[in-house]
Parts: sequence; C-alpha cells; structure tokens
Amino acid sequence: MTTLDERHGEDARETERETDRAYRPTATVPLDQLTPEQDRFAGSKAANLARAARAGLPVLPGFVIPVGAGEDPAGLRRAWQDLSDSGARPLVVRSSSPQEDTQQSSLAGQFASVLDVRGWPDFGTAVRTVRDSAHLPDGSVAPMAVLVQPMLRARVGGVLFGADPVEGRTDRMLVSAVRGGPDRLVGGEQAGTTYWLSRRGRLLRTGEPTAEAVLTRSELRQLARLARRARQVFGGPQDIEFGFTGGEVGSGRLWLFQSRPITAMAVRPTRGTRLLGPGPVAETLPDQLQPLEEDLWVTPMARGLTAALDIAGSAPRRLLRTVPVVTTVDGRAAADLRLLGAAPPRHRWPALLNPAPGARRLGAAWRVGRLTAALPGLAADLVADVDRGLAQVPAPGEFPGPDLAARLRWTRAALVALHAQEALAGALLRVPPASRTAAGAALTALAETRALGIPDERAAASAPTVLALTAPSLRGRGRLPQTPAPESTHAQEKSGNSPSPSPPRTSPNYLSPTHPSPTPASPNHPSPTFTPRTPSLPPRESLRLRVRWVQELQVRLVREAARRLGPDGDRVALLRWPELAAVLDGDPLPADLSARLPRPESPPLPDAFRLVDGSVVAERTGTGRRGHADGTGVSGGRAVGTVWDGTGPRPSDAVLVVRTLDPALAPLLPGLAALVAQTGSPLSHLAVLAREFGVPAVVGATDAVRRYPPGTRVAVDGTTGDVRTGDAR
Repeated sequence: MTTLDERHGEDARETERETDRAYRPTATVPLDQLTPEQDRFAGSKAANLARAARAGLPVLPGFVIPVGAGEDPAGLRRAWQDLSDSGARPLVVRSSSPQEDTQQSSLAGQFASVLDVRGWPDFGTAVRTVRDSAHLPDGSVAPMAVLVQPMLRARVGGVLFGADPVEGRTDRMLVSAVRGGPDRLVGGEQAGTTYWLSRRGRLLRTGEPTAEAVLTRSELRQLARLARRARQVFGGPQDIEFGFTGGEVGSGRLWLFQSRPITAMAVRPTRGTRLLGPGPVAETLPDQLQPLEEDLWVTPMARGLTAALDIAGSAPRRLLRTVPVVTTVDGRAAADLRLLGAAPPRHRWPALLNPAPGARRLGAAWRVGRLTAALPGLAADLVADVDRGLAQVPAPGEFPGPDLAARLRWTRAALVALHAQEALAGALLRVPPASRTAAGAALTALAETRALGIPDERAAASAPTVLALTAPSLRGRGRLPQTPAPESTHAQEKSGNSPSPSPPRTSPNYLSPTHPSPTPASPNHPSPTFTPRTPSLPPRESLRLRVRWVQELQVRLVREAARRLGPDGDRVALLRWPELAAVLDGDPLPADLSARLPRPESPPLPDAFRLVDGSVVAERTGTGRRGHADGTGVSGGRAVGTVWDGTGPRPSDAVLVVRTLDPALAPLLPGLAALVAQTGSPLSHLAVLAREFGVPAVVGATDAVRRYPPGTRVAVDGTTGDVRTGDAR
C-alpha cells in the first residue's frame, strides 16, 4: 500500500521529469539564448556567463553543448561554422559541469579546457577531450556540458577577486595579472604581478613589481568596476578570469572569461580578538602537553600570573577574572601577550592618554612599594616552606590513594604561589648582572656529576639543580644537553653570561608503568628535591628552580598512580585532574578512558596569533606581510609533516613539495598535510583548491625542492609563508 508521503515524492519526481523534457536543450544553444531554466543542463560556467551577459557584462559570444544533449552532427557543425567563421577563427572548448564553479566547490582545474582549436576535426577531438575529463579520480563521472567561445588573444590577462581571500578581507580586492591570457597564471606556470585595490579601485599596494607596469591605473579602475557589477549580479564577491585586448597599454577592451563565487575565504579575526603567543611561558613549557599535563602545570601558572598582575595593577581586575593569562592551543601553552606586556598596545596615542592604567597603578602603588621591599623575604619564606614540604614527602609507593591525591593538591597550590612570586620578583626586583641563574647552576652541577662519572640518568638524584635543564613531561625525559668544562662554566657565570641551552626534546613514548622515571624513587633517593646541596640564587631563580622541583614531584606521584592503575595506567595522562583525584579517592576510572587518544602532533605556535573559531591565525607583520617568511602563504593553517615529491610511497603526513603548482597535482591534495611550491600565484587553481580542502599552502618558497628533499620533517604555516625544518623551535 502506497503512503501519502510516497505519493507526494513520486509526484515531485514526475514534475521534475516533465520539467526536464520541457526545457532540455537539443544539440547546441547560443550563450545569449540560454534561459535560467536551462542552467542545470548548461553547467555552472556557461550559466554564469549567460547570466553575466544578460546583465550587460563584457562576455564573449559562444554556444553550449548541454548535458545529455541529443546527437545532431549537422546542428553542431553549423554552430561551429558560425562561431569560427568556417575554421578561420580559433576557438576555446571548455568544460562546464554543474559540479564546478559553485558556491560550495570550484573544482578549479579539475576538468579539461582546450585552447586554440582550429578546424572541424580538431574541434571534434577537443569536445571528446572535455567530455572524457568528466571521469574523476574517485571513479565517479560528473555530468558535463561543453562551452565553446572564440579564442581571444589578450595583451594582459589574469584573475580578479572581488574580495581578498588570502587575508579574508571583503573591504579590498585582489588582482593578479600576466602578459598574455590568464591560462598561464591559473595553471601555475607563471607568477603574476599582484595588486591590492580598495572597493572603489584605489591602488593600495603592489606585490612583486616589474620594471614595466602590467596594468595601468585606468585598467585597474575598470577591473574594480567589473568586480562591483559582478557582485551585484551574483549577490556576492566573485572569482573572475579576465583579459584586455589591444596592442598598446591602456588601449584594449576588457572581457570577462569566467565568473564564479569565491569558495574559500581565509579566517579573519574580529575586532578585539586576543593576541596570543608562546611568549615567556615557552621557557617553562616548550613541548606539546596532554590533558593531565595541562591541568598540573598550565592551570597553576595561569592562576599565579593572574594574581601577580592583579597585585601589580598591570591589568583591570574585571579582565583578569574573565580572560585566562595562560591557555593552551592544541596542547601547546600560550599567553595573552598584551596582558603580560609582551606586545605593544593596539593604538599607541590613545593608550598614552588613557587615565585608567595610571589610576590602577596608583591605587596599587602602596601595595607594590611595600611589596618590593618585602618580596625577597617573602620569596625566602616560600622557598623554605616548599623545601620543607618536599622534604616531608615519603617515597610515592608508601602513599595510600587519598594521600597521593592530597599531595598532588598541595603541589598545585604550591605552584600557584611560586608562579605568582616568581612573576612579581621578575617585574619588581633588580638583579645584578653577574648574578647566578638556575640554568647556569644546573650546567655547573651537570659538569661536576659527569666529571665524577655519574650517568646523566642519575644526575638529578645527585644534583637536583640539573632538573632546571629539562622540561616537565609525563612521557619520559630526553637527554641532557652537552655542557662545557666546569672551569669555563664558572667563568661564564662570573661574567654574567651563563649558557642557556634549549630544552631537550621529550621522548614520544606515552606515560606507562613500563617507562619509569630515569631516577626512580627509593628510600635513599625518594625525591630529587631532598638533597640539601642547593646553590645560592637570587629570589626569582630560586623560585623558578622550586617550580621545576615541584613539577618533578608531580611526575613521580602521577607515575605511581599509573602503576597502581595496572593496564589502564598507560592512559593516565589522558585524564583531567578532577578525574584523577576522584580515582585516587576510590572512584572508578571514566568509562570512556579506553577510547581516548593522545593528542596528535601539532606544529609549534606562531610568535603572535589570534584564535578564530578554534583556528590559529598568525599575526601578520611588516608592510610586505612577509616578515621572515620563506614564501607567500596562500592557504591558511599550520601543519607538521614529512616532505614528499609526489612519487614513491606517500607518507601518512605528506607535505608535497614541488616546483610549480601544476593542476595535474590536484588529485593529490586530499589528505595532504601541507603543500609547498617554488613558484605559483595565490590565485592559481591549485591554491584555490588548497584553500577549499583546508590544506596549508605556501608558494614562492625559493629553491624548496632542493632545500627540502623527500623525508625531511618540516613545519608549514600557510598564513605567514613560513617553512621550517624539524619541529621549528
């Protein structure tokens, strides 16, 4: 029995079939006679040009061989003869699929176009070539119409965007032009001269200027008018291919070859979006963190720095209540650069005239004045309290579960106080240039333990100061850095030039009871902080050293908790702190713990960036928008991966590095981590596709093929154009 919904569905399908029979064109349809009802058979490219022609935009004449058109060789030959003047005029035979040039997907360069077609036999071959290109790499076949127009010999051609898709700005236009037709530009063979225009056509700046201007100011104004008219016709900014005819500069006529919606606009931060960056927090937490590591180390740091900023009156209390000073992005610690004073104000003169910061500091002045005098004593008291707390910690294996949780709570509270006082000491106390640093003292201690033949994995037990050279990690510890001889280290410290080694990389092994600490707890060495031989350091350095010691105690306690959890212990770092505390107090493990996965590797954060809908958007600097960029970013995003040249086995995190943005590479784009090319334009087909697929892409990376051979690990930033080897520290 047929239901009412089924009858309605069948009626709708029958109506659609009747519409198809009524409007399906036969053989060929002149472009200027194509009706809106026939658009679905003409394909998007031809339908857009017909719509532009009806609105009076400068479109060349032509005809369409519709999707599913019946065989009519005589009619097709008549249309060819009329348009080509019986073969005297060359033609362009182009794809026009309903699946390309849409609001959702451009499929730029995916289907064939044949230029300079002469003679009836060549015309037939070109039509078959275009139709055959409907077979996609995934095995599907796209519906395909064929668009035929005269071949125009352009003096200058290029691409016009009615908005700036690279920077995500709708208040300006972007033009890239080359001598000749636009096919060399969109095919990636030649990088064009780029022009940034205002909405009214005023030239804002030019990229990669040539000795002779490719476009005149008058031609740029014509392009701006064309972009505005196309926006009105199609209801949004368009991606337009254009050409100017004429033998002399400024004497030609402007033609519109193609118009389609801009399918991928870069994310643009809204007004007031926070400016973030690794900043000073990277010194303490340089590596990517798992959830429990965030809760143990980032949360106390954020609370401590908030307290310090509040006491010093450096930021409004209302803002400090709502905005975390330190946060994480993809597991990497980042700070609010403006709150920490690591970035200049957005508007210099209003900031100087603003009375609020001065009034706030005046209100805090009496606190700060008294605090500056008292801070050394307060720091000494806190150091003594922390040392006593550490000395009272028995071997972790002797703790019952609730006591283990209580000790971890104490460590988090201690870190808040240590971070707060360390920040205040750094801001308020003047330190003599020749003062010792925790890193310098650690290098001295490491040199001494090595001179005594003590292995590096036991160095922290004999000289806990050595821990200042490592970053905290629940996943193991990397090798300690090499150090100069003890004499040279002492000499450097006395001269105030203590070496500051880079933090060693941590092991990729996930926390597991089978990967114990390099210095296991024992009755003789229950904790690395129990050894009383501690060098005399300035207040801030003493506080920083205790931060590292407390973090190391947390690592030992968490490893003990992992051991007690048995087979599930190797996933303990995937817990959040409240979950671990509840488990230690006797609650069961979360039911979904076995399904949780470690965070995938993420690239290092830019020096300064903003978060837009969870995506990192690097802050652009400099008039050229390039800074220290290796190339030009054409598709936003960041990725770390392995260089691949497109041949041989494809790495799972492939970064395709090529000489040119050849459209034939398009099938390789899905699944790429990133794309790097030595040449190419931000407006080429492959660059457009990279933005659609969300693949970070960089063009203009000089000598990239030689500098980044297959197998090299690189970090790519598709916004700034940075391409760096290794982990880009």
